[in-house]
Amino acid sequence: MTSRPGTPRPAIAARLDLSPHPEGGWYRRTWASPVDVTLADGRMRPTATMILFLLPAGEASAWHRVASDEIWVAQLGAVRLQLGGTGDRPGDGETLVVGLDLEAGQRPQAVVPAGTWQRTVPSAADALVTCTVSPGFDFDDFELDRG
Repeated sequence: MTSRPGTPRPAIAARLDLSPHPEGGWYRRTWASPVDVTLADGRMRPTATMILFLLPAGEASAWHRVASDEIWVAQLGAVRLQLGGTGDRPGDGETLVVGLDLEAGQRPQAVVPAGTWQRTVPSAADALVTCTVSPGFDFDDFELDRG
């Protein structure tokens, strides 16, 4: 289940001033590089951007992809991140668990290459991550699977 606008804001989202994200979960941009880069098509983006992303227990995000590399860094709990390839529609791919329990095989960081379909799946506990996107994130470069 993805979070939707109008869903009551979880306490941790309120404390961190997070808003509903269109893909599901809650987010807030916390940083954008003051240095811009020109993309191949002539558009400008910050060289990198960063958000806090909360996925409350039992929630998931929809399949989506962005036009830049995305680095996930665990802060609290663990996120099960599914990758779905780079085709027209998401397919079967690797599942990564981004979290801080190294003994359980979790990894504290994961990179999702530009153009790769990704989604998160529900877990039993809240998860908080930092996501850094380079070149910087812009919703013009964000695609939800409308499948």
